[in-house]
Amino acid sequence: MKCRVEKSEIDGDIDCPPNKSYTHRAIFIASLAMDKSIIKNILRSEDTDATINACKNFGVEISDVGNDITVTSANELKIKSDTIDAANSGTTIRIAAAISSLADDTITLTGDSSLKKRPMKPLLDALESLGAKCSSSNGNPPISVKGRIKGGKVKISGNISSQFISALMITAPKLENGLVIDIDGKLVSRPYIDATITTMKKFGIDVEIKAPYKKYIIPEQNYKPTTVTIPSDFSSLALLLAASVLLGDGLTIKASLGSMPQADEAIIDILETMGVVVTLNKNIIKIKSPEKLDGGKFDLNDSPDLVPAVAILALKSSKPIEIFNVEHVRYKETDRLSIIARELSKLGIKVEEKKGGLILSNSGNLNSTTLNSENDHRLFMAFCIAGMYVGNCTISDPESVEVSYPNFISEMKRLGCKIFLD
Repeated sequence: MKCRVEKSEIDGDIDCPPNKSYTHRAIFIASLAMDKSIIKNILRSEDTDATINACKNFGVEISDVGNDITVTSANELKIKSDTIDAANSGTTIRIAAAISSLADDTITLTGDSSLKKRPMKPLLDALESLGAKCSSSNGNPPISVKGRIKGGKVKISGNISSQFISALMITAPKLENGLVIDIDGKLVSRPYIDATITTMKKFGIDVEIKAPYKKYIIPEQNYKPTTVTIPSDFSSLALLLAASVLLGDGLTIKASLGSMPQADEAIIDILETMGVVVTLNKNIIKIKSPEKLDGGKFDLNDSPDLVPAVAILALKSSKPIEIFNVEHVRYKETDRLSIIARELSKLGIKVEEKKGGLILSNSGNLNSTTLNSENDHRLFMAFCIAGMYVGNCTISDPESVEVSYPNFISEMKRLGCKIFLD
């Protein structure tokens, strides 16, 4: 499927979707707690559905009431099927793989064609060092995991994905000997580790930080049932703010920011560096954008999901935008750096692609074109916004938004955007 977009102006009120990362973490952790937990304001998407289905496969009961779910877990995993389909969700397959090591059964974890390209080897090596038996397709899904592990000490590389470390952390309290986690090398996406620890603490778990982003000690403990409310998602908010910058200042965004840390809060500082005035009044966010942005250099190592939103701002920038220290973005749903470089070049952006980043400059000669998002949800949304700034563009794979923001197209159309599905 494709969609065609025309030049558009955006105006009106919109609610920012709930946070995907916290939804994943809260569901998995509630599934390891005793008795019933309530998770309020969850994100409903294909990715979070994959996590719900994985937890149901572990024998957990999950019931829905509006935008809230009740999670009822048992003392032991009760495997219903020997296969878990994580669809397109990297978070799901990585955390579910670690939890699978708590069972005596052999569990196979797989997903769609995109997920089968996502690296898993560092996590599988870590689980094997703890006593699991694992296999994979050259380090990628489908994988199989057979426990049960008993904990101890584990060393794992941090340069590909912080999700490997989050998966081990979430599993650690259930291990007979707890877990000491040593992170080898530089850890990417560090705030996502903070998000994992924050969620674990909501469920009563103590995590000893021996050295931030290098060494953690998590003793054997019991997750306690609780009620937790998921905040709005700054990854989605970044795209909404980019839309407001490019398509007009008339957008009012309602967001429940809460106190749970998010890596992508950095978007506020980035926009202000470029000359955008961002006004936050309680849970209401508005912006006022200059005629031309100032550009700037941005280290997005800790917030890689901001790369698409920041990149498209080059369409309105009088100076180059440099994004650096993000080589790990190449291991997302797609190689986002190479695709952004290729597709934004079609629009008339001058792009210098580096191993770990991009330098984007506005040529002053923008072109209507066809943009291929390669079924990557964040790239589709970014390219859709970019296409509405340029006008008369076609973007592939609109159905990809089901992964993280199912209402994106309908909400954009409600706000006045000219989007036509073919």
